[in-house]
Amino acid sequence: MGTEPNLTTQILELPDVDLVHDVRGPLPTRDGRPPLLMIGQPMCADGFEALAAEFPDRTVVTYDPRGLGRSTTRRDGRTDQTPQDQAADLHALVQHLGAGPVDLFASSGAPSPLCTGPPPTLTIS
Repeated sequence: MGTEPNLTTQILELPDVDLVHDVRGPLPTRDGRPPLLMIGQPMCADGFEALAAEFPDRTVVTYDPRGLGRSTTRRDGRTDQTPQDQAADLHALVQHLGAGPVDLFASSGAPSPLCTGPPPTLTIS
């Protein structure tokens, strides 16, 4: 990761975890479309490399969920994964991107945080 053209790897430092994420393309997007956020659980960003490459006309964001892959720096002393934490992490990531609403592709167990009810200020298109 980090060797593709137009790919930047960033770290979102939250009070209890550092979330590592990759952004392919510009933010804000060139065409005004929402960025495409691809998430999985327990799937990390590298699991979406091939799929992200299929969207060269979109800004694609992938991340490693808390406690997994490159997001292993946790300051909360916990090792569990909860849908509530994931929902809060997704909300924080979308806010950090500063790109407004996102299009979301979720696979595996990733939809579970969405079932807990995202924070009311999170808009997913």
